[in-house]
Amino acid sequence: MKKLMLATSLVLSTSVVAHEDHGIQISSDQCQVDFQNDVRITPNQLQITADSNKQLTIDSFGELYVDGQAITLTNAQKVALSNYADSLRVQLPQVANIALDGVKLAGVALDEVAHAFNLQGLDSLNGLMDELHVEISDTFYQQGAFVMGEKTFHEFGENFDHKFETHIEEAVESAMMESIGSILMMVGSEMVSSGGNMESFEARMEDMGRQIEEKVQLQAKQLEEKAHGLCDKFEVIATAETDLVKEIPAMQGYQLFNYKSK
Repeated sequence: MKKLMLATSLVLSTSVVAHEDHGIQISSDQCQVDFQNDVRITPNQLQITADSNKQLTIDSFGELYVDGQAITLTNAQKVALSNYADSLRVQLPQVANIALDGVKLAGVALDEVAHAFNLQGLDSLNGLMDELHVEISDTFYQQGAFVMGEKTFHEFGENFDHKFETHIEEAVESAMMESIGSILMMVGSEMVSSGGNMESFEARMEDMGRQIEEKVQLQAKQLEEKAHGLCDKFEVIATAETDLVKEIPAMQGYQLFNYKSK
């Protein structure tokens, strides 16, 4: 059950985003994009911070500033820059949405397993899932802004390792121990129903597991497709970003995406 829950709640890292030593890799079978630098999006501006801590800012009028210095642009460049910023405003928050949907799916899987095996004492585990949901929201949404980048992913990964993973494992073990009596009764009842036939009993257990999987599988598939679709959209944005940097050399070093064709 722990593996099932962690796999679904961390769909962000397993299906679409992988945190690596030198960046964040957004990938699927169809595309592979490295996400680099940090971005902060507010209603009035989009700000990208490079490794050097220098900042590039795009305001709501399509004006460009590098470390506070205005960059002269043509009208066509302003339009292209605004389109790029609008694309980021729409697509980047979808990463957070996928992560939050993964937590919801984990809750569904957890409920199904608990119901099937009559597990008790899951309040603490459900509470941890709620905390994880809040933690993801707070990671991406800070002080009225959407933030995403190497720093935010690193902080979330460290916090999950130190706070959630151990507590989730402890909560699962506690629930199993508290429910051991009802589990043994269920197993005994199933054994009686199968006339002591172990093969029949194993078949019934496999059938129970298959039923749980089918209830969760459709939502998991939809979430996976959403992640793959997002990766494809990032590929398009990455291509537009490359063209934009060629048109506006001042943006060099502030790219968010590095697309690698397969």
